[in-house]
Amino acid sequence: MSASRREFLLGLAAAGVVAKLPSTALAAAPPPLYPPMDLAYFDTPIHHGPSNIKIGYAAITWDGHDEQAIEDISAVGYPGIQLRSNLLKEMPDPVKVKDLLAQHKLTFVAFSSGNATLSPSEHDKLIATHVEHAKYLKAAGGKYLQLVGSFEKGRTYNAADYKTEAAFLTEVGKRISDYGIQLGFHNHMDSIGQPPEAVDAILEASDPRYVKLELDTGHYVQGGGDPVKAIHKYAGRLLFLHLKDTTPSSAAKGGYQFAELGQGRVDFPAIFKALNEVHFRGWGIIELDGERPGIDRTPKESAEISKKYLEEKIGIRV
Repeated sequence: MSASRREFLLGLAAAGVVAKLPSTALAAAPPPLYPPMDLAYFDTPIHHGPSNIKIGYAAITWDGHDEQAIEDISAVGYPGIQLRSNLLKEMPDPVKVKDLLAQHKLTFVAFSSGNATLSPSEHDKLIATHVEHAKYLKAAGGKYLQLVGSFEKGRTYNAADYKTEAAFLTEVGKRISDYGIQLGFHNHMDSIGQPPEAVDAILEASDPRYVKLELDTGHYVQGGGDPVKAIHKYAGRLLFLHLKDTTPSSAAKGGYQFAELGQGRVDFPAIFKALNEVHFRGWGIIELDGERPGIDRTPKESAEISKKYLEEKIGIRV
């Protein structure tokens, strides 16, 4: 009798089981499939390692002039970039985009694919669009697809809307996963994802395997939320961030404007402290939607201001 089988039977005997088994069962008892394992390793929590935050910059400030954006963002010293769907018209060949970014030593971090929908009649067409964007992104060497929630002016959203939105996002996330692309849901002012409670409801109703959070710090603050709490709450679903500042403005729609980092009211020291506490390892994309009226500065100069702030005030080396 093998040692493993003997140990098995002795164990049964000790439990008073062998005497109750028929002789045929004893004869047929197979040996264990695997040797005994020491599971003590799992008694100690696994250390996730230190945070590693890489900083990129979004091309939106260049208002569609993406080749100039690529050149400027690289020249300032950022290692990553986010581009928008207008890129398909400007540069329809994704391989050329991949080569151009490689020449400028830029990682294609994220692609702004557009919006989600609550309308069943638009469902299939819009999913097909996002899948095509994912295929383009994959061929161009990119990583993440950004989706903003549904925009419907004057609409009050409810729990059923959040579930509908979550189901749409989950379906897009499933489809694009075939190309190795992950979906980031972007919280955004004037959309279904404006208030923090809406972000909570949409994430809760969506499949965490396919829908991650792309936390925009400026929109989250402007929508009444605390990015630090969101980072801790969604540490396991945080795909990447938009690092964005916001400042009050009586001249702007909604009474606020976005600004270079350190120029507004977003608490970036607390945000980076939280990212370190949750051991975040990924990308933060600085985004400035456009130059503020009355401020004479180029997109490249704005990128330099934000970089200087991160390096000198936060201690983040870009």
